[in-house]
Amino acid sequence: MGKILVIDDERAIRRALKEILEFEGFEVLEAENGKEGLALALANEYDIIFCDIKMPEMDGLEMLEALMKSRQDIPVVMISGHGNIDTAVQAIKKGAFDFIEKPLDLNRILVTIRNARDKNVLIEETKSLKSTIKRFKGSAIIGETEGIVKIKEMIEKVAPSDARVLVTGQNGTGKELVARSIHDNSNRKKMPFIEVNCAAIPTELIESELFGHEKGAFTSAVKDKKGKFELANGGTLFLDEIGDMSQSAQAKVLRALQENVIQRVGGEKDVKVDCRIVAATNKDLRKEIAEGRFREDLYHRLAVILIHVPSLNERQEDIPLLAEHFLGMICTEHGVPKKNFSPEALNELKEIDWTGNIRELRNIIERLVILCGATIEANEVKIFANPRTYNS
Repeated sequence: MGKILVIDDERAIRRALKEILEFEGFEVLEAENGKEGLALALANEYDIIFCDIKMPEMDGLEMLEALMKSRQDIPVVMISGHGNIDTAVQAIKKGAFDFIEKPLDLNRILVTIRNARDKNVLIEETKSLKSTIKRFKGSAIIGETEGIVKIKEMIEKVAPSDARVLVTGQNGTGKELVARSIHDNSNRKKMPFIEVNCAAIPTELIESELFGHEKGAFTSAVKDKKGKFELANGGTLFLDEIGDMSQSAQAKVLRALQENVIQRVGGEKDVKVDCRIVAATNKDLRKEIAEGRFREDLYHRLAVILIHVPSLNERQEDIPLLAEHFLGMICTEHGVPKKNFSPEALNELKEIDWTGNIRELRNIIERLVILCGATIEANEVKIFANPRTYNS
């Protein structure tokens, strides 16, 4: 369920907390003073830390202050048998998540843990949202062609379930937007949406990225780290470009999908995970299977629902809608008055061979916003849509 650190110089208190928390399913580590506790807190990942205030060598408030300089993401609950309002206020000001007086009350402890874990989920979700907000600003799926209407209808049907989805299509067609839309319309929408680009991560690091690692698992593993499966717990894990995943990682992903458990790199303990999987690829996985590069059993686990995103050349009638959408968004981003396309300019956009799909369209619209006047004309599209033309 999670990992908890208990820091207290009283062995009886540590043992009592350990027994209670292990009964509830947590993994519990102990430290008998502030120095030892600080070292453990900096070297590992914990869902929550319980720390006594009065201790030899380094007291709890000193430990808290030192920890908050580099690890503000860990909820720290201060505990004390000599507490008063001033001490509690001082602890909260220094960054403590909560303050509990001894003797410890079981119900209060469990409520505090639940609140702390809710905070952790919000922190991870906020990180995810910050990293994607620019890409998904105004991110409704734009289009009225038959292929896009079918995708919208499929998302409406599939999103409320936990069925795994495989999204296929060329680079730049909007596969990630489909995955995000599935999450945003699901029962998991309040939980994290975590993305992994399998093609962007070196083969030797992909397993650590997905499943996390234990301290000392390899040279640079200086502390425990949660992987994307754990971070997406309760939410959605988007495995982009899964066709580029190594055979070793494929085998571990298959086990995770079959048993809903993972093992961190260098660890032996099974960690339960509950996340919906949406995968995407620009490759023909059937061909990859035939040539021995992709596991057929993993394909069938992933492809419960198949959604194919058409290329921009296959949905030319949507180009004016997309162009107007990007035009308004980019003008706002650049802080310039709203510009317009002439009808001829929109027709000219439809004549382009969009090998880069929607990603290329957005780039060209941004170029036109920067280089053209209030009304974008057809001849300007001809010039600026081709870098070789306007650079010559």
